[in-house]
Amino acid sequence: MNAPLHRRERPPQQLDVHSDGLRLCTYVWDKADAPTLLLVHGYPDNHEIWLPLIRELAADYRIVAYDVRGCGASQVPKRLRDYRLEQLARDLEAVLRATSAGRTVHLIAHDWGSIQSWEAVTEPRIQPLLASYTSISGPCLDHVGHWMRERMSLRRPAALLQALRQLFSSWYIAFFHTPLLPELGWRLGLDRAWPWLLRRLEGVRNLPPSRTQRADGIRGVQLYRANFIRSLLWPRSRSTRVPVQLIVPLNDRFVRPQLFDDLQHWAPLLTRREVRAGHWQLLVEPGALAGWLREHVNKLEHARSREART
Repeated sequence: MNAPLHRRERPPQQLDVHSDGLRLCTYVWDKADAPTLLLVHGYPDNHEIWLPLIRELAADYRIVAYDVRGCGASQVPKRLRDYRLEQLARDLEAVLRATSAGRTVHLIAHDWGSIQSWEAVTEPRIQPLLASYTSISGPCLDHVGHWMRERMSLRRPAALLQALRQLFSSWYIAFFHTPLLPELGWRLGLDRAWPWLLRRLEGVRNLPPSRTQRADGIRGVQLYRANFIRSLLWPRSRSTRVPVQLIVPLNDRFVRPQLFDDLQHWAPLLTRREVRAGHWQLLVEPGALAGWLREHVNKLEHARSREART
């Protein structure tokens, strides 16, 4: 269904943000004196996955989105280590500093965008740049490592069962670590079949077409290879004082809701919202997501305004 005319996104300003020598293609839907929302996409997407949501919000907010390194129109790293979480957090920081207009920013992320955003949100030097963080279907890998350690015990059968179910749901992660096969799948036509698969498995319709779907799928596999094993086997302690809105799709096939049960320990300023949706459903039913974002962002903005007046 097409968005009403007044909600169609206006053409964004396009700029290049450089992070450690690599160019990130960044888009800004400007609106003077409005709070800034920064949107970070997941795998195997690029910034275009956010366009339905941008149509809903561009009249009220200043919006920034960018193609993560290796995706869309951004440059492609040469080495596996260039996809590590520390580097992805520096990318996000570079975009923040280049586009924030001197104000704190409300960060919103999905899937791998959320995973890499947790790295930034739990980094002390980046936290002062953020007004809030909304995470959708993407945990902090260090938190997952601690979660798995606490549950992989025969003394707690129910907790062990939770961990085993999550491992079963995460079968694709092991597949992405196999040499050549994931890339071969995209080259043999997974890019053409992708909209059909999401429609059949997730009920997703009206998926924005992507000219870079094959390349995004092939290159994005490096995100898994560069980060998962070391984060899960040697998890760090990562906490944040940034206000977090956690949106938990209860029908997510890949990230089970129980994976976030211990999150209050790491993010004490946490609001958890459980919704009847799948992994991608929120991004193609943007009206509800836009409403939750407005509620969360406006509440924090009003509180900050009251503090400034006192």
